[in-house]
Amino acid sequence: MKLSACIEWLFAEEAENFADRICLAHSRGVEAVEFWRWTNKDIGSMEWALSETGIELASFVAEPMIALTDQTNRAAFIEGLKRSVEVARRLGARTLIAQAGDDLAGKTREEQRTALTETLAQAGAVLEGSGVRLGVEPLNTLIDHVGYFLGSTREGLDVARDTGRPEIGIIYDIYHSAVMGEDTAEVIGDDIDRVFHVHIADHPGRNQPGSGTIDLKARVDWLVASGYSGALGLEYRPTQPSALTIDATRRLLG
Repeated sequence: MKLSACIEWLFAEEAENFADRICLAHSRGVEAVEFWRWTNKDIGSMEWALSETGIELASFVAEPMIALTDQTNRAAFIEGLKRSVEVARRLGARTLIAQAGDDLAGKTREEQRTALTETLAQAGAVLEGSGVRLGVEPLNTLIDHVGYFLGSTREGLDVARDTGRPEIGIIYDIYHSAVMGEDTAEVIGDDIDRVFHVHIADHPGRNQPGSGTIDLKARVDWLVASGYSGALGLEYRPTQPSALTIDATRRLLG
């Protein structure tokens, strides 16, 4: 399985420039990289680094990061998505990440889920034929994202399916899922085709694999055995030099 280094955290202590972080990730044999926002980065220098190293860009966040649970944000998100797709195609990324947004006061969950589903369905229409997919990301609401709308992986998969669009799926983050007490096999079930990208980190701490109590190997092995063939995003806060944590992660996952 390909490893994708999240260069927001990995190699951040070694290099301030994101293009340099791409080169460092490549030097450690990582097959792909990913990051969060694109609007705060020098896309030209990153394009050069990706071309120079031949490393793949696995994913980044579709902007603007606004609540998709609020239907009044739909037009702004769709316009931003079009620009994000242009950047994705320029850099060779095939997966974009969407944040659902907060659980809004004064609106029922049904109203918000409808708004989220309809916005994602419209996003799917925008993505049709582009070669780029969009995954909405369930996040834990107990530690890192209190107040976030989409804390359930199962609900995220249901929303993706309800859009009726093959371009829409989820980003499955094993750390967030474990914090929410979920079992990977139980919540994913037969919907592995809707899992567009996977993130890993250990718990507690959201640090490198092996630093906590999650059986990451068992969960990753199940995903692979069930048909997941995408990259494995290393989205953790390293407590040791990034290169060492990547090597340890390879050994841990076998």
